[in-house]
Amino acid sequence: MALTYDPLFITSDKSPINIPSPPPTLTQDELKRIAAYKAVDYVKSNMVLGLGTGSTAKHAVDRIGELLRQNKLKNIVGIPTSKKTQEQALSLNIPLSDLDSHPVIDLSIDGADEVDPFLNLVKGRGGSLLREKMIEGASKKFVVIVDETKMVEHLGGSKLAVPVEVVPFCWKFTAEKLREVMEGYGCEVKVRLGEEGEVFVTDNGNYIVDMYLEKDMGDLSVVSDEILRLPGVVEHGMFLDMASTVIVAGEFGVEIKNK
Repeated sequence: MALTYDPLFITSDKSPINIPSPPPTLTQDELKRIAAYKAVDYVKSNMVLGLGTGSTAKHAVDRIGELLRQNKLKNIVGIPTSKKTQEQALSLNIPLSDLDSHPVIDLSIDGADEVDPFLNLVKGRGGSLLREKMIEGASKKFVVIVDETKMVEHLGGSKLAVPVEVVPFCWKFTAEKLREVMEGYGCEVKVRLGEEGEVFVTDNGNYIVDMYLEKDMGDLSVVSDEILRLPGVVEHGMFLDMASTVIVAGEFGVEIKNK
């Protein structure tokens, strides 16, 4: 029988015994891959799939392409949530379409930047929140894949960006109105910049204003409505009551949280 590692186990020099080393700590990318592969277990032949964007979703798209090559999946149609995912899927020979042709999607798989205890999400730090929300909102089932670092007590709790997509026209005006609406939550707003310092432009030709919050937003539905009422705002990155299942990969295994 295999021995388990016990850090308190003591043996004498007279009776040496080989103690197995503890398993190596998995990297964040390995945890993402574990969650992604588990999510692809939900995929069946003849499905229309929403294909997510980001480092975690990339593993899921790779896995779907692999299963198609192995003929373990057939007749899959993918709806990509970004140009980057579209390019990845095409390179894997995954057949693609769009919401106009397939307004109802069987299953979407995507990552998230934050997940709260009620399975509400922050998404869009990769800049694809509008297409993600359109496609995942049209899905019968939405499976979210994350590593354990993405779990938070409340949205915005990581102190990282909660993104808002805005039209380029007078974006500074819109950003200031957004800051005023969110001022009670200790909000700082910054326009997102690209790698070379230029303003980041989404696949839809819009800008992203990132909100950094010091306080819990409380009633997320109320905050959502306040943000969306602002002229110039296209969409925000809070995905409320949308996830059907969240798969969380951690150092000690995979946890599946269902709505």
